[in-house]
Amino acid sequence: MAVLSPEQTKPLASSKTFDAESVAALLKEGVDGAVVSSSSAGIVVQNDKLVETLNWLKNSPDLAYDYFNSVTAVDWPDKFEVVYHVSSTVRGGPPLALKVNLNDKENPVVASAGSVYYGAVQQEREVYDFFGVKFAGHPNLRRIFMWEGFEGYPLRKSYKEAYYEQDRKPFETRWDQGHHIIIEDRVPWHDNVIYSKDFDPTTYKQIREIVRVAPNINEGDVKALKTQPVVVSIGPQHPSTHGVFRMNVTLDGETVMALEPIFGYLHRNHEKIGERNMYIMNTPFTDRLDYLAGMCMETGYVIGVEKLMGVKPPERAEYLRVIMNEFTRIVSHMFGGIGQVYSDLGAFFTPIVIYGLEERELIIDLFEAASGSRMMCNYMRFGGVWRDVPDGWLEIARELAYNRLPKVADEMENYLVHNEIFDMRAKNIGVLPADLAVSYGVSGPMLRASGVKYDLRRADPYSIYDRFDFEVPVGTNGDIYDRMFLRIKEIRESIKILRQALKDIPNGETMSIKKAYSFKVPKGEVYSHIEAPRGEFGWYLVSDNTTTPYRYHVRAGDFVNLATMEQMCVGHKIGDLVGVLGSVDIIMGSVDR
Repeated sequence: MAVLSPEQTKPLASSKTFDAESVAALLKEGVDGAVVSSSSAGIVVQNDKLVETLNWLKNSPDLAYDYFNSVTAVDWPDKFEVVYHVSSTVRGGPPLALKVNLNDKENPVVASAGSVYYGAVQQEREVYDFFGVKFAGHPNLRRIFMWEGFEGYPLRKSYKEAYYEQDRKPFETRWDQGHHIIIEDRVPWHDNVIYSKDFDPTTYKQIREIVRVAPNINEGDVKALKTQPVVVSIGPQHPSTHGVFRMNVTLDGETVMALEPIFGYLHRNHEKIGERNMYIMNTPFTDRLDYLAGMCMETGYVIGVEKLMGVKPPERAEYLRVIMNEFTRIVSHMFGGIGQVYSDLGAFFTPIVIYGLEERELIIDLFEAASGSRMMCNYMRFGGVWRDVPDGWLEIARELAYNRLPKVADEMENYLVHNEIFDMRAKNIGVLPADLAVSYGVSGPMLRASGVKYDLRRADPYSIYDRFDFEVPVGTNGDIYDRMFLRIKEIRESIKILRQALKDIPNGETMSIKKAYSFKVPKGEVYSHIEAPRGEFGWYLVSDNTTTPYRYHVRAGDFVNLATMEQMCVGHKIGDLVGVLGSVDIIMGSVDR
């Protein structure tokens, strides 16, 4: 199966792309007075016209912007800028950026987009938590990562975190004639925490958590055993919550009546640190997001910076990126999206250890040989990769792609998918209809398992993915069974891509620019997104022509996917809930950031 040349590559027949300027021209006719200005960076719309604009973009037959990618904000000296990105699952193409300027920095308010896109609701809480921007009409506007008593808004430029030293790295104290005393030993207190000015630990009472009880529970149902609603907190210290994730679940007996995800137990303000770091420092920092898919995380970030810099990697580096990304997808699906689902359903460790763990170790051996690290690889660079792979590396990779990995995929399908116990536990459990999946902004295997044929490697190709011949598998029912089976199908498609890339990888350089520790990135902004194992991961970067990002935002696919947990679990038993969560396939490093 040969790789398609750039000349042979053609967009999908249904694909029709629009740039911001052309959309702005149509929008001026569709929504009177909505457009303030437009440029290649996006469209600035009037605050009071935002919801009408989003409705028009979503329902326009030609544009069909039915998918909500992200919402975030930028703190400029004179205003807050709320930035939205929307896409079309119907025709593909790059996302459209919309912006609303909020000049009143003391009381920034914009209308919630939740009435148009369900996926906006959870992400708007994140913007409120970090910037203090209020969303009028939001159904549940409160903090999502920080605790309710937290003082300040961490991503405002005026916010100084505990142990703050300077706005940009490297900090001057790190170069004090080679002698450095860590900040913890230079302050009179030794605890990394900031309290509000009026905080008194002797009188403080914790703010009572708001627990949402399902409104449709009818007490006194006619049955032999009378029950009443009970709210159970599952996690964060629970092996089935995949780390420090928590759910407030309202139960009637063992039946789930309501569910609310609780975030923040692993939150470390990744974005604030990312705005302190120099650009090159953020490459290994992205490995700590989805740490089962570090190579993919690095790729999404460096592609964004390369767009700002106007840099293109050499051909060999592009092939190496694709090879590393597809090996990463296979490793991630084997361990997380397949093996851990079985563990959550009760087959503790058996699927992970027996089926695929040896091949996972062999793939990670390849990562270590190329980068020096097994998981936190720090391999991608702006303009290429850190170094070429060593002699013999490609031969081992071909052995895996042609011989070992296909056998493992067959074993997983035969022994895990075609298993009558798994069928009973997985079929018609946790169903997510296609329309809800799109409206919630669900991505990755979860979206495709619901029957939506949308994969960024096809819909908005990055790197050289448009050259490869592969299929985008989809499910039919959107349940646990479909999500797990689809990941096995995706492993097979990744093997196809690997075979093509390993066959046609050219010789040559692996870097197109000179390696540098510190450099200035030209002024501009970009939204770079990739198809990671857990869905769409996007980086919104704003540069002010300095050595550090002015704005660094991460759109984590698994965080967005978790917004559908209640939709999938209500009506099922608590034992099914654990399996549904496993099928979402989350990594708390990226969920909480």
